[in-house]
This record gives sequence, structure tokens and C-alpha cells, in this order.
Amino acid sequence: MKIKLLDLTVRELVDGYEDDGHDGVRGYRGALDIRPPYQREFIYKDKERNAVIDSILKSYPLNVMYWADRQDGRFEIIDGQQRTISIAQYVEGDYSIEFDSTAHYFHTLPPDIQRRILDYKLSVYVCGGTDSERLAWFKIINIAGVKLTDQELRNANYAGPWVTEAKRYFSRNGCAAYGKGKDYLKGSPIRQEYLETAIKWISNGDIEEYMARHKADKSAEPLWKYFESVIDWVEAIFPNEIDLPMKGEDWGFLYNEYKCNPLDPEAIAGEALRLDENDEVQKKSGIYRYILTHEEKHLNLRAFSKAMKRKVYRKQAGVCAICKEEFDIAGMEADHIRPWSKGGKTVEANCQMLCKKCNQEKSAK
Repeated sequence: MKIKLLDLTVRELVDGYEDDGHDGVRGYRGALDIRPPYQREFIYKDKERNAVIDSILKSYPLNVMYWADRQDGRFEIIDGQQRTISIAQYVEGDYSIEFDSTAHYFHTLPPDIQRRILDYKLSVYVCGGTDSERLAWFKIINIAGVKLTDQELRNANYAGPWVTEAKRYFSRNGCAAYGKGKDYLKGSPIRQEYLETAIKWISNGDIEEYMARHKADKSAEPLWKYFESVIDWVEAIFPNEIDLPMKGEDWGFLYNEYKCNPLDPEAIAGEALRLDENDEVQKKSGIYRYILTHEEKHLNLRAFSKAMKRKVYRKQAGVCAICKEEFDIAGMEADHIRPWSKGGKTVEANCQMLCKKCNQEKSAK
């Protein structure tokens, strides 16, 4: 990996500054993506923004900033975006600060003070290298301020036309993915959580490999079409008439595995109602996954209490109900005599104490 120190002035940094809103913010003669289209909006408050300019006026050093070298003559800010935008917006005349007890826009400052700002020197580390090297470096430097999410770091690392297009679907307030999936996904589009979820689903968890493979693609429509298919499948198979919690389930993984299975929405709705009314089921959000997988762990079933276990242990005189060997209570586990899946309840009359080996063997059958 190659890292070099670049010293430049504010004058050079803001040369060619342009803010195209959703299409990004650029500077440094147009060669620097200050805020690429897929990154977060400006989040500094007035106090933080003004402190940046005040530091420059007093010739205090600002923290070093970090850019990524795109290897095509262009650069992208990894750390320092908020400071850079604060500087550029002030020089452009977007806001005023107090100087010599008077509110001043940049153009109302005395010429010598303007020159002091424009000649102020900034230190920038520029990084180039392989995708994996840069991603590791980005994670290391992401240690201060408002931290980037994992997906924001990936977006920076795999920057290109595909990420820019993917944001149009997944990374804005009111974006298409929010309108389609807000009842099924947690998180915020603008913090890249919708995009991260969609890529995680379509790649079966290998987000970075997927982004590397599609980095140069001109369109992200295949990801969007996949996402639409997942949500359409969920709405068709799980009508959720009983209003179970739906947000946060990895619906894409279930879609990948079960989309070709013949599933009866009416039967699923009936089983979901039965499970919802079962007091043994502690985790209602796991009901639909349980219906597909039949794995009881997704329901967080009510467990036998410690008092109940001790009482049954004493009743059995510490002897395992299957192998008839004697154990201390720490070496035994409570088990349903009649399995929960066959209507057994979590009550004393349906409890037996088994040694761990026998309980594991019984559960495996």
C-alpha cells in the first residue's frame, strides 16, 4: 500500500469547488470528491463549523485529513469531509462568522485576512493500494468524530459508478428501497443500512466480494430488482394479518433458500396465529422463520424455572431418567417429556432431568 503526505493550501483545496446536491460535492480543481454521491450529507452544526474557520484564523493546526487515490487522477475524501465542506462553504460566502466583534462573510474580511485563510496549509495523507489494503486502512483511521458505518467505509473503498447508482435506490431519505421495504428493514437509508442489507442478502453475506465484482458496473438495477423480488415474496407468503413484528428479519436469506418451495400462505397464517397465541413462545419475531425452518431456537421458548429443575432433580434423586446414572445438578438439564412441538407444556408434570449426554442425544433424534 502506498501512502504519501500532501501539503496544500485552502486556496488549492477550494479551487473549482462545486456542490451539485445529490450528485456530489467537488473541489481541488475538480479532482477531489469531497462528498461523493453515496456519502452522508453535511452534519456539522454551526458551532463545529465556525470552530474550523476560527482555528484557521488563529493559525491553529487542523487534524490531518485522509484521501483515497482513485488511480485515475482523481481523489476522494475518506476522513475530513466535514472540515473541508466547512472551509469551502465559508470561502464561497455561504455563512458568516464573528471576527473582531463583527459578523463577517469571507468577502467582507480585510484582504490580508482573506489571504491568511487562503494561504493556510492543510496536511493530507493520500492512500493508494489494493481494495483490501485500503479498506483495512480506512477502518484504522475511522477513530474520531462521527464514525463511518461499515457500509460507508465499503462505499469509499469500492467507489465507482455502481456505488453511485446503488445510492439512487437505497441511500436517500424517501428512496425507492425505503418506500418498498420500510416495514421489513431496520436502520436508516442515509447511513447506508438499506444498501448494506440488500447486498448482504443478494451475496449471502459476502458483501465485499459482491461490491468488488460489480465496482465498475454502470447500473445497480439487478440489485434493486432482487430487492423488489424479496419484498414481493415476503408480502405474498406472509400476509401478517395478526401484526407480528417483521422488521429486522433476514428476509433475503429466507427468500434465497425457500423461494422455490411450494408454500401455502393460508396455512402459514394459521400456524402463525397458533404460535402467537401460545404462551410458551417468547420471541414473536421468530415465528415466521420457525415455520420455515422448524428450529425451536427462533422462538425463545419458555424455559423450566430453576426452582422447577431443583424440585424434579430431588424427585429423581439425581438420577438421569434415561441412562439411570447419578449426577450432580450441574451435570443435568431439564427436558420436556412430551416435546413442545407435539403439544408438551413447560410445566413440572412434563419435566424430566437428563444428563447432558442423554439430552443431546435425545435432541439429535
